Amino acid sequence: MKDRIYVCHTYYHVYVACLKELDLEREKRGNATLVMSTMSNDFGDLEERARVCGLFEAVYMFDEKEDVTFPGIMKYHTDRGSLFLNLLARIRYTKLLGKAQEPYVPVDFKEYKDIYVFCDSDPIGYYLSYKRIFYHALEDGLDCISTYDTARYDNRGHFKLKAFLAARNLIFIQNGWGKYCLDMEVNNISILPYPCPKYIEKPRHELTERLSGEDQDLLVNLFIGNIGEIREKLAAGNNQILLLTEPLCELDVRERIFRDCIEQYGKIEGLKTTVLIKPHPRDLLDYEKLFPDCVVLDRKFPMEILNYIEGLVFCRVISVFTVVHSIRFAKEIIYLGEDFMDNYEDPRLHRQNDEI
Repeated sequence: MKDRIYVCHTYYHVYVACLKELDLEREKRGNATLVMSTMSNDFGDLEERARVCGLFEAVYMFDEKEDVTFPGIMKYHTDRGSLFLNLLARIRYTKLLGKAQEPYVPVDFKEYKDIYVFCDSDPIGYYLSYKRIFYHALEDGLDCISTYDTARYDNRGHFKLKAFLAARNLIFIQNGWGKYCLDMEVNNISILPYPCPKYIEKPRHELTERLSGEDQDLLVNLFIGNIGEIREKLAAGNNQILLLTEPLCELDVRERIFRDCIEQYGKIEGLKTTVLIKPHPRDLLDYEKLFPDCVVLDRKFPMEILNYIEGLVFCRVISVFTVVHSIRFAKEIIYLGEDFMDNYEDPRLHRQNDEI
């Protein structure tokens, strides 16, 4: 049996997988397999660097397929007018979506002792349940369930009945409710409004606090292909303010949101400031074109890596929804949150836990 395998859908997922490997004794490192799903994220040349970083014995890309790829499956994903008929269709949908992934899965998961899956709401969760393979789930983003409990939101209405069916592998529910999910790793159980018996708390700060200088350099070189270019941009001016973007709303509304962020918080009285923009890896707005007065950083690395660039300190970091607990490179953090977003879209679109 092989030791460990991580299934990642985002740069942040790969970052946490690296933290978990770096937390092991040195002689136990390098035995894990990394799988990166291309379903919703462009990993660029990260695969090449991951192969030689020393943390993974094998790296695979996974051409995971969304349900919309299969019209024969999507016909079971429509409202049939009654709970009974909908559940019958969902039982069929669950099995078919899991089975449909089989030609695309790049490894034999049954060869591994421990399987770690980020975002098991994606088809990989259906596949592992279809194959009856036990796995560990991990939260999609830092403390993300505190504002958006996807399992309960996606299954609001008769949740207890659906959870009962998921526990028997008749349907699938993510984040600790599936029969073959052993446990669900979260950063902080105390802030989660709704319980799940499979939640286990593994604070991320415990992993980052134990990183050596060598470990931090490894992370920087893994995620940033051209650190010289990044350093040059970071040295573009004094009194720097960093704006963290996210793939919010439609592109035109998104542009207005971040223009307003810069207008309201991109200046500090008495200082000549420079605004830098760190686009989210899945944010496709053209910030270089639309914000020519700002310095735009590479989108293809998790913002947490900025913690490990020696001497880097921003006067202020601005975030709408990106969780800022892990930021150590800012003198001041402005987190805008749901009240701010209420000005730009229907609150029901971002206050999901209120709808449960």
